Amino acid sequence: MKNLMKQVLLLGLFTLLMTQWVEARIVNRPVNYSDGDKQLKGWLYYDDAIKGARPGVIVVHEWWGITDYIKQRAEQLAGLGYAALVADIYGEGFVTSNFQEAGKISQSFIQDQNLLRKRANLALAAIRQQPEVDKNKIAAIGYCFGGTTVLELARSGADLKGVVSFHGGLSTVNPADAKNIKASVLVCHGAKDKFVSPDDMNTFINSMNEAGVDYELIFYSNSVHGFTNPANGNNPETGLAYNEKADLRSWQAMKNFLEEIFK
Repeated sequence: MKNLMKQVLLLGLFTLLMTQWVEARIVNRPVNYSDGDKQLKGWLYYDDAIKGARPGVIVVHEWWGITDYIKQRAEQLAGLGYAALVADIYGEGFVTSNFQEAGKISQSFIQDQNLLRKRANLALAAIRQQPEVDKNKIAAIGYCFGGTTVLELARSGADLKGVVSFHGGLSTVNPADAKNIKASVLVCHGAKDKFVSPDDMNTFINSMNEAGVDYELIFYSNSVHGFTNPANGNNPETGLAYNEKADLRSWQAMKNFLEEIFK
């Protein structure tokens, strides 16, 4: 009798675990949109066990373009209950592993602020069209080049709840555009990041303060540029390196931020 009861309990536990595993399934699908003749090829990630609309998060890639890394971040967000759209800022799903090529294409967008903001706003329009997304609860996060992009999205006056920049550039053509920001802002920054000059940092802080923006700036000790991506290696002397503590802490800061702005 005891053995039978034990088998029944084990079977029940197994069934419960299998049901939870089947119900919680992260799926993705391509989201194609366009900028004139330029095709933009995004990806939407979400948990199909969640019924109805849920908050949406735009995820903007590093200067490499749409890599597996940025898709993994979108998948993580889907696991938290959000619908995450990997935005295609460059177009045609462009991706490269060549340093010079990445630098060239990213700079072309940073130097053309209007184009950068336009592409970011097109991603915002695209995510709003997805049935899984609550159109009134949208945020954007970005890494490196993507961090710069989401800050420009906010400076464009886009109507969204918040933006999060992970080790992104902070300079902009017109800092006074901070007056257009409607979103809350979280900036996660490496304390030893030499890619952002002290002048750029001070200008950013002053522009946020003068505009009365709801923002938070967090510095992570012993962290250089690119601290969230393990592919950057572990040698901070190169100026580009992964830092596990900063990665985990900044992700937690983002989670807290999203919970706050979407409540």
